[in-house]
Amino acid sequence: MKRFLAALTGVALGLTLAAPAHAHPRPLPIRGADVSSLAKSEAYGGVYRDRDGRRGDALRILEKAGLNYIRLKVWVNPADGYNDRAHVLAIARRAKAAGLKLFVDFHYSDSWADPGKQNKPAAWAALPYDQLKQAVYDHTYDVLNGLRRQGTTADLVQIGNELNGGLLWPDGRYDNWPGMAGLLNAGYDAVKAVSSRTRVVLHLANGGDNGLYRWWFDNAAANGIRYDVIGLSYYPYWHGTFEAFQANLNDIAVRYGKPLILAETAYPFTTADKDGWENIILSAEPYPGYPATPEGQTAFLRKITEIMRAVPNNLGLGVFYWEATWTGVPGNGWDPADPTSGNGWENQALFDFTNRPLPAMREFGQGR
Repeated sequence: MKRFLAALTGVALGLTLAAPAHAHPRPLPIRGADVSSLAKSEAYGGVYRDRDGRRGDALRILEKAGLNYIRLKVWVNPADGYNDRAHVLAIARRAKAAGLKLFVDFHYSDSWADPGKQNKPAAWAALPYDQLKQAVYDHTYDVLNGLRRQGTTADLVQIGNELNGGLLWPDGRYDNWPGMAGLLNAGYDAVKAVSSRTRVVLHLANGGDNGLYRWWFDNAAANGIRYDVIGLSYYPYWHGTFEAFQANLNDIAVRYGKPLILAETAYPFTTADKDGWENIILSAEPYPGYPATPEGQTAFLRKITEIMRAVPNNLGLGVFYWEATWTGVPGNGWDPADPTSGNGWENQALFDFTNRPLPAMREFGQGR
């Protein structure tokens, strides 16, 4: 009897000692940050510091916190000269040297492309459809081949940005699915011609809108649009409840059988302003129960990570935090054509107003 009790105690103790190994679930495979603003920030005097206040490379600070990817947008001929091919290649070299993987986001525009605007680059404005399709292929191939040739091949590539209504209007608009399909497949073919292992992402906004995602990806299937990964944007103050977001993720994972990436999300750590340009999000509690504080931002990213980890069949690949390095630096504004424009997003960066990492950065990087 004593031997039985001792054995039973040993089993119980073993279970107790084993429990901490499961205290933290598996980290998401992808824990990334969009740092598209970084090159311009640094050019205008932006500084980044580690937790002890030592000045350092923002990319290495992110990597040390546990992030493993960066995302960079590409514009064709931006007015300010940033987010172009040359700057993407330069930041990619630094990222890969820091041990980070690369997600490239093609907007196919000279400025922002999103659900409300998908404007052609000025150089492509008068092209007939077949030439426009060739321009998409050539531009995509040129940037990605440049990355490959310098030893920084892209790991993920996004063909178009927030494609709710298509791209390169009117040729690839939502009311012309064959036209959209030809343009998106031209981009897909260019990606695979450079690197067959690079995965192609198609990205929509409004991550809590299941009707949108079913309509869009059902039409994509009907029109032969090729892709590897579904990307979403989800900002909780614009795109619905956590429950709606999770329901959409779960449905489209099962319905389309593709891996999912949250390509954009963010949350404020303060309501204060750094650069004199009014913040976009001003509420002290933009989502119920999550105040605009460092603790609220951290709790938000913890919740988002839990939601992505729970996607069926392990199809939730990961999360990208949008514009982690877009701090309040005069000159580094939102409008590439207006040097006087400011930044309404600095209260949602992952660096605080003293340029040090916020607690959310490490929480996110560790994938807890």
